[in-house]
Amino acid sequence: MLKELLLPLVKFETAFNIFQYITFRGAYAAVTALFVSFILGPSMISFLRRLKFRQSIRNDGPESHLVKSGTPTMGGLLILVSILVSVLLWQDLHNMYTWIALAALMGFAFIGFLDDYLKILRGSSAGLSVSSKLLGQVLIAGGVVIYLYMNRTEYTTLLYIPFFKHPVVDLGLLYIPFSVLLLVFTSNAVNLTDGLDGLAIGLVILVGLAFTLLTYLTGRADYAEYLLVPYIREGGELAIPCLALVGASVGFLWYNAHPAEVFMGDTGSLALGGVLGVIALMIKKEVLLIIVGGVFVLEAMSVIIQVVSYKFRKKRVFKMAPLHHHFELKGWDESKVVIRFWILGGLFAILSLSTLKLQ
Repeated sequence: MLKELLLPLVKFETAFNIFQYITFRGAYAAVTALFVSFILGPSMISFLRRLKFRQSIRNDGPESHLVKSGTPTMGGLLILVSILVSVLLWQDLHNMYTWIALAALMGFAFIGFLDDYLKILRGSSAGLSVSSKLLGQVLIAGGVVIYLYMNRTEYTTLLYIPFFKHPVVDLGLLYIPFSVLLLVFTSNAVNLTDGLDGLAIGLVILVGLAFTLLTYLTGRADYAEYLLVPYIREGGELAIPCLALVGASVGFLWYNAHPAEVFMGDTGSLALGGVLGVIALMIKKEVLLIIVGGVFVLEAMSVIIQVVSYKFRKKRVFKMAPLHHHFELKGWDESKVVIRFWILGGLFAILSLSTLKLQ
């Protein structure tokens, strides 16, 4: 919005020319989202507490988590508001990609909101049924993917793998089910990781920073050609929502750090996972997303392995799934689990960026 309002004033003052630069607008998108979080955080937490939007702790979880019962939840609303305000202020309003990212963010957030609201009404950890939740995610993901397919570019259906210069396959129509599965998996992976104070949001910050660089490089023809990655025209504008996401997440971490004053709930986790997946689709980093969000993948796979093992072998592989609970039950302090998973997340982010030159 500010670009459209202030850039035309360059004919009167050349300083307004700075609003054309993604780096400038991206930096201030992060700062704006951070300040919105700081300003609205206390009042929103108080509002959630007054509405008695309290977290219900799963009965089979670690006993140390029982003290968290009653902590306000649905704090993902703070993240969403911060991102929306920031992106609307600093994005190029004519850019298709940023609008798709915002639509995906709100779509997945709506599913999460319904899940959280049902949990609050029932006073338990049971919200939407698994089938209803998955159906909602598939519908949101399907809408986004079909739109991308209908407005496809020469790169849309191509699948790129790290360490390979050229696409390995053109998915064609298979692009639709492949992408829907990716978005549903990513959304749920972040949701499953959100089980300890600050864990998921800290990892989202690391992934958001990595994707900021990836989107910017992908949207620059010169850098894309040098690095042998697909050049997505106008894709660099996605650095704006990426940095807004980072700023909003840092602001939320202020309140979500141990001991947490508020939890993001499914409203936040499903939305953040979904939008990261959509951004990966738009810049053709679908497979690289598995490396960037390696901790999220490990958390989701631990649940899948646990369920399959128990169903067919009647034995558990982990003391408890997701993976962070396994280490808690092994005696690790909650803060130690969070910090070590952050370190691992940082290593995955660095590894993913290193693949840009290993092609």
